[in-house]
Amino acid sequence: MDNPAPSLRELFTEAKARQDELDTLDPRNSRFNESLQSIIDNLQQCRQLIRKLALFSANEELEDISTQDLQYLTVDYLLADMKVRAYGTDRESSLREASELFESYLTRLDHYGLLEPSDRQLYEQFLEQRASFRIVPSNNPEEKRKIKVARFQSERSLKQKLEYLRNESRKLNVDDEIIRKLYLAEIELFVNNTFSSLDMITQESEILSQMRQAEPSRREPPQDHRAPVRSDDHLDRLDGQVTMSGLGRRGGPLLDPKGKPLQPFTLTDKRTQLQQGVFRPGHNLPTMSIDEYLEEERRRGGIVDGGGNANAPQPEPDEDDMEQADAATMKAREWDNFVEANPKGAGNTINRG
Repeated sequence: MDNPAPSLRELFTEAKARQDELDTLDPRNSRFNESLQSIIDNLQQCRQLIRKLALFSANEELEDISTQDLQYLTVDYLLADMKVRAYGTDRESSLREASELFESYLTRLDHYGLLEPSDRQLYEQFLEQRASFRIVPSNNPEEKRKIKVARFQSERSLKQKLEYLRNESRKLNVDDEIIRKLYLAEIELFVNNTFSSLDMITQESEILSQMRQAEPSRREPPQDHRAPVRSDDHLDRLDGQVTMSGLGRRGGPLLDPKGKPLQPFTLTDKRTQLQQGVFRPGHNLPTMSIDEYLEEERRRGGIVDGGGNANAPQPEPDEDDMEQADAATMKAREWDNFVEANPKGAGNTINRG
């Protein structure tokens, strides 16, 4: 006899439990992908059962939903969140599906009046500009900071409220009203996270679109064998590597959408670069000695040896000119007297031994 199909409650409870386990796994581990796919499968079955059972109707109000069924309003959000965390071969398709699920989640909450005025304003803004939705559309840094701070404080307050209600719900003989408040607080927190996720999807989609548009430029044109080959082409191929901190120096992206390298590169990080520069001086080191520099300047003609009339022929002294001889003798005596009165080092008053 075949086992009966799991109920909506069983599927949802298992998906929530696996979601808590998923947060402890390494995304690079195969177990992470298996658990993620299992959660997606369970939540998709939950959506099918919700439609089959007609659990939510456009003709009912929030008060018409039982406390037990209130938690199933979050199925679309949870499934969208898993789609965002899934990095498969078709990333754009996953993001598009996640965006549609987030919109479905907000639309249903809007019908039941569960969106706060500020959240409803963001929801209407999203409907007007789905492809370019941003939480902070303004380029004013002060306004951006103000909105981010307000959203951060709101999120922290919601998490504190949710934690309190969870602790209360674990007590014996808990009141039904506490459970209902718990589910509503969880829904409100997920609304806050939804807009942040939609903002992120917009940014990532723009990057993926730019990569797709740049795809034709990655294909190198056929080589013209008639064109001359530069002698330093092999140097470009050998020395043209780039580091992760210098991407784009050679032009074009580093990886294709499938992760295949499109150009040689060296994996480094900021810490490695700082370690390599610890013992380097703060100034630029010379590339040649003073003698090499003077030799290079002399080769370029920038230095004239001798200078002035130093190389000009000197006149022969006239031995019969007694006045000239006496002047030369007096000059020599004066120099000797000066040297004798001022011995070498006499003016050094600092490093005197």
